[in-house]
Amino acid sequence: MKNIIYLIIAVVAIVSCTENTQMESAVSVSSGRVERIENFGSDFVKPRNVDVWLPQGYSDKKMYAVLYMHDGQMLFDSTKTWNKQDWGVDDAMTALLKSGKIRETIVVGIWNNERRHSEYFPQKPFEMLDEAYRDSLLTHKELFAVEVQSDNYLKFLVKELKPFVDAKYSTRANREETFVAGSSMGGLISMYAICEYPDVFGGAACLSTHWIGIFNDDNNPIPGKFKEYMAANLPEAKAHKIYFDFGTETLDAYYEPYQKIADSLMLQNGYDHSNWLTMKFEGENHSEEAWKKRLNIPLEFLLKKEIEKKR
Repeated sequence: MKNIIYLIIAVVAIVSCTENTQMESAVSVSSGRVERIENFGSDFVKPRNVDVWLPQGYSDKKMYAVLYMHDGQMLFDSTKTWNKQDWGVDDAMTALLKSGKIRETIVVGIWNNERRHSEYFPQKPFEMLDEAYRDSLLTHKELFAVEVQSDNYLKFLVKELKPFVDAKYSTRANREETFVAGSSMGGLISMYAICEYPDVFGGAACLSTHWIGIFNDDNNPIPGKFKEYMAANLPEAKAHKIYFDFGTETLDAYYEPYQKIADSLMLQNGYDHSNWLTMKFEGENHSEEAWKKRLNIPLEFLLKKEIEKKR
């Protein structure tokens, strides 16, 4: 019964993170502005919208760090999302900037589509699974609309979108000023991004990381493959920062034992309080409202103001 209940919740969670990409009206933000790049083309993945949040007073005379965030249509404006929830990224960023706690940063919200699970599921751990089990997973078209293609999704982000953003906006393009963040499957792909491209991303925030990969942890080999992958591929600790968290309700109720395994790997690979943070949020569930409540914590952790660096 528990797994049936969580499966129902999971289906709702999938829908909550997948919006109609034909939406035309611009998002409304409390501060700063959002510039939308419609149907950004790619040689690697399907075109999608990209929303770029620029803080109040954005100027070409300043230089900005960049935070890339997945599920981009859920970040700014609850009036445009199916469940009337959003992350409140503009509010959190504005408050932290005004307080002087973080460096000047722009946020790039990358929209998802019906291929979300296939694009966000880390590909190398997927390919480590037994072939028959992989094939069985791909029959679940409500999750895997196509074969897993997260390597191509990251190529799109790193080889196409990032160069475009760095050319169009006044950014600091180096690793120390480039970050990635997401929740649930977006947490997985953020972990995968910093492992696959440690020279590109200096930090990753992985909220409610969906360690089980699907929506049932009974005899599930997926977390074990994530463990094997992380053990071999975590980036060098001195040059990177990684944030994890989880709640205790709905889908998040699955995560704690697997997060503890990830935490042990972080320790084994030299991470400490200066470059790694894992937090548990008792009573919080798997939703944008939950992530909104605590978003300031990973933002401050990753974007803490440091000595000005050259471009």
